[in-house]
Amino acid sequence: MERRRKVPNPLALAVLAWLLWEPMHPYELGRRLKQAGQDRQIRYTRSSLYMVMEQLTRAGFVAPQETVRDSARPERTVYAITDEGRHEVHDWLRTLLAQPRQEYPHFAVALSLLSLLPPDEAVEVLRRRSAALAGQIEETRTTVAEARADGLAWIYLVEEEYSLALLEAERRFVADLIESLKQPDYARSWQETMGDRT
Repeated sequence: MERRRKVPNPLALAVLAWLLWEPMHPYELGRRLKQAGQDRQIRYTRSSLYMVMEQLTRAGFVAPQETVRDSARPERTVYAITDEGRHEVHDWLRTLLAQPRQEYPHFAVALSLLSLLPPDEAVEVLRRRSAALAGQIEETRTTVAEARADGLAWIYLVEEEYSLALLEAERRFVADLIESLKQPDYARSWQETMGDRT
């Protein structure tokens, strides 16, 4: 069983990982997350980044190192990772990689309620999802191809490859589901059980 983390937000893990490279202030962390494309995997805002930094400080994983002023900008506090933070990032990463966990995506919830929609409507909305997935697949392939062309090592693209595999698997699943929903037996069964409830 996975132990409870002092700061369980995935953004905290990313912050700790970046601070392993060098101390920096939250604004710079946000810039690097975006530059590395990690903002597609981890949702955050500027305020949530500062909030996570405060939580990590209270937990003893990071500590203020210095306050700097860049020209006309306001003062910025530079944070460094502590020894406890180094242990936390490595332990957390090992756990996430080694132990599968049940996640609760919105699509799974929608699938559990799919029978509420008439089959033809379900087919139509799933076709729209398939088209959206095709767009995301193409965008991800382009991102990976451009990064490789720029000489980025494969290890820095592994999360994009994982995303691509998930998107492609979901699109295949949706295509199979559409075919199942189009079967006359399902339409008849749906009409008998749900037709008078819609």
